[in-house]
Amino acid sequence: KMGNAESNAYRNHLSRFLPEEQADIDGVFDTLSGSRGSAGAKNGKATKKTVTLAALQARQSIILDISVYMREPLPERMTVRLYNGMKSIDLTGKSSGLSEEIAKEQFVIFMSNLLKGNADEKITIIMRMISKTEGPVKGKQIQEFAEDLIMSVVHVLSYRKELRGWNLENTRDSASGVKALASQLLSELKLADGTKPVGPQLMETNFDQRVIEDWVYRVPQISIFLSVVIRQGLHVLHSLPDQTKDIVNLVPGCKGIKGRGLVSLFDIPSIMYINSHLPAELQHKWQLLFSSRLHGESFSQLCAHIVSKGPCLVILKDLDGYIFGGFASHSWEVKPQFQGDNRCFLFSVFPSLAVYAYTGYNDHYMYLNHGQQTMPNGLGMGGQHEYFGLWIDSDFGKGHSKAKPRCTTYNSPQLSAKEDFTLDAMEVWAVGDLPESAGTKGKKSILDVDPEAQALLEMAGKSRQSEGLREPVEEDDDDD
Repeated sequence: KMGNAESNAYRNHLSRFLPEEQADIDGVFDTLSGSRGSAGAKNGKATKKTVTLAALQARQSIILDISVYMREPLPERMTVRLYNGMKSIDLTGKSSGLSEEIAKEQFVIFMSNLLKGNADEKITIIMRMISKTEGPVKGKQIQEFAEDLIMSVVHVLSYRKELRGWNLENTRDSASGVKALASQLLSELKLADGTKPVGPQLMETNFDQRVIEDWVYRVPQISIFLSVVIRQGLHVLHSLPDQTKDIVNLVPGCKGIKGRGLVSLFDIPSIMYINSHLPAELQHKWQLLFSSRLHGESFSQLCAHIVSKGPCLVILKDLDGYIFGGFASHSWEVKPQFQGDNRCFLFSVFPSLAVYAYTGYNDHYMYLNHGQQTMPNGLGMGGQHEYFGLWIDSDFGKGHSKAKPRCTTYNSPQLSAKEDFTLDAMEVWAVGDLPESAGTKGKKSILDVDPEAQALLEMAGKSRQSEGLREPVEEDDDDD
């Protein structure tokens, strides 16, 4: 009877997968279990196929592309965590931790719960992936799990060449981004009484299964990242129809950085995090419009490259190494009024990763002005004149981020190391598809079609160099 109950549960889990998905899972299990099951009969019974930790680790070495990369798709620590998760599946009513080998039923139920299940079904496995022992887990253990998970996502996407035009060479080192994103995800941990421990207190606090389940339910990145690690790391269901569309735009396609010798101010974890906060229709592609390291430290250059180009991300680094910026929901236009709408936000990338959404207090979303005597000249977001949440002065080298204690428009703290900062580098990325009129290949430059921009450049004494402000026409990248 017990056997029937078990096989019913197993069949229920198996039925969640389409026939071709079942075949894929069978194939991966057969590969992992090697020839163990094909050894003939022993005492008249066939030996049951199982998977060991050693087999999982070996799988990582031979999985694919080994001649090219000579490294594993998944870091060792994540392989061990996946194994502990599989081992935690209880088939017998007794602790299955007694066996060091993983049965086919455990493997299938593990895949079913993590790839198709709800938070309730995922939680026991995730608890065992965080800690091998039962009972509450400390914040420090959850932080280590989150860091391993994020690092594994970056690693496996790079290994599988799934970074869509980004790579580890043209972005900031991901190590600090991994820690920053893990801390950001952990900031959502709430105790049963609703309090959120922070800092050293968070690391030492014990969290029980119910609290972690609530966290997994409220922080979708955990499930999305686990899905990527399993699909791409174990190479299972990676190319089959996906019930969750979340991972489609996990990393946006990247245009405009290839072959230019530039290292972006973004790292892969911050790209994934900021992209997830953009309107859904803008998450599929980012295109570099302006970089102070490529185009020079010139406000006229900045305006020429970003005006009328659709929604953009502005990112800056100050001389103290702080990295921060804002999302502009509308095309930048040079005019002495505020523009944009309530989809705009400010963000921080380093030393911490966070997004600050609008408060409803005022509509001072974004501001760009140049060549006027009566109004401030520069690029700003949030707050008010002389007191912006983010401001770059039109002489380009200086800026400020004022918040005593918070920016009125976005509730953001001071984003720069010092209230008045010196700019080290700046980038602007168009997100989504460029507008039809954005001076794409074969079309007129913004300087030709926008007399206001032309006039402003002339007022600033830039007219004779205006030809130099034009971006060379680039062939379409095949970055995607």
